[in-house]
Amino acid sequence: MYPIATMCRVLGVSTSGYYAWSSRAPSARARSDAALVERISGFHRASRGTYGSPRIHADLAASGNQVGRKRVARLMKNANLRGVSRRRFVTTTVRGDSRPAPDLVDRKFAAAVPDVLWVADITYVPTWSGFLYLAVVLDVFSRRVVGWSMSTTLHTNLVLAALDMALAIRKPRGVIHHSDQGSQYTSLAFGSRCREMGVRPSMGSVGDAYDNAMAESFFATLECELLARHRFKTQDEARSAIFQFVEGFYNPRRRHSSLGYLSPDEFERQHSRAMSSPDAPKSAGVLAPVKDKPCGRALRGRVLDGRCAPRPAQCVGRDEGTGSSGAEQRNCTTREEKNSTHHIT
Repeated sequence: MYPIATMCRVLGVSTSGYYAWSSRAPSARARSDAALVERISGFHRASRGTYGSPRIHADLAASGNQVGRKRVARLMKNANLRGVSRRRFVTTTVRGDSRPAPDLVDRKFAAAVPDVLWVADITYVPTWSGFLYLAVVLDVFSRRVVGWSMSTTLHTNLVLAALDMALAIRKPRGVIHHSDQGSQYTSLAFGSRCREMGVRPSMGSVGDAYDNAMAESFFATLECELLARHRFKTQDEARSAIFQFVEGFYNPRRRHSSLGYLSPDEFERQHSRAMSSPDAPKSAGVLAPVKDKPCGRALRGRVLDGRCAPRPAQCVGRDEGTGSSGAEQRNCTTREEKNSTHHIT
């Protein structure tokens, strides 16, 4: 609309500088940004369009691209690439006082090793042909979905199938199974199955989502990254999509900020490698030092120090298998356990 010379004079730049800029090749920074945007777009598509800048930054770091997180956020904004966010929720129920099983978790969703604490819950998936119900069991250690089942009804078999899947895959010993007080979890069939397999049931209070916050967090992720972005015509279509999300994306690939931006499967693999390394702490007995040799002769067996000695079992509750943290503990300490050193022959 205006002559180049006039615009350069008004803007305070030289005409030769303008022509040099217009014919100049892109800078090294611009070329680097263009290549980085291609990689970011690939990771964003691989995440089904759900990852924001923190997880994209973790993907880039895992692939060997050491770039700043703010640079990733700037390039994603310029390329119109956005992650998905969860909807806000409102608590509309009131907590009750009674519970069929004790609360063994008390909102402490943490575990140092796998198969110590599981959380479970049920949600519904809307389709054009009716609701599809989904029950899941998560391992608190890695947030991995270790058991799941889907059904068109809310019968007890729905949660039993999810529990049986988790038991068959993980084969735990004395794991705590934490859930809400839904009728499926308080049923006689579910309680009998827990007793049969040595599972310790735990339940939060009525109408309080925070007492089962980790399971609710998974369902929020499922809704945000799958259900809110797709409409299912049939229940079979929903089954297929949920299976692909859980087994094809969530367990093997989805990065969690609470796991150092690792996926549940990778987090468990790293833990397994760390436990199998020679430098890992061992739970076996400690060999006796020289001062424990009586009369200058070595003992035939190993000597356990006081810290490795057996401790009294804390069995509380009606069947001495479960109980709340406030229950009275039995004094099971024996005379032999009071000794600082134990000899095993």
